[in-house]
Amino acid sequence: MDIGLTAVVVDAAELEPESAFWHRFLGGQVTRTATHHFLRADGFPVLVIQRAAGHVRPRWPEDGTQQVHLDLTTDDLTAADDLALRAGAVRLRPTGAVEPGAGQGGRVYASPAGHPFCLRAG
Repeated sequence: MDIGLTAVVVDAAELEPESAFWHRFLGGQVTRTATHHFLRADGFPVLVIQRAAGHVRPRWPEDGTQQVHLDLTTDDLTAADDLALRAGAVRLRPTGAVEPGAGQGGRVYASPAGHPFCLRAG
């Protein structure tokens, strides 16, 4: 038996800010409906942004709940950090500026809806 991952679904109170962020960050194509935005980007399962009127933004790391967490790898952590921030992410860890050329370790961010994700050198 084979099992595959075809989509990752994340909740957001507002579809456009969340899907626009992921589109700016990962590229690809967005298909919009009234309740869902579907991002199809090369190398990724479909990322589905689902309208959830009662969505409560995760407050990780303060309260310990993440709701969803993506780990992404990159061959250029400095460039990916810059792209994530320009796309609208907020860096959670480390919280300060990152030295140019610092390609080791990982960094943790939040999307506009507050969903944490990591960028790791890979």
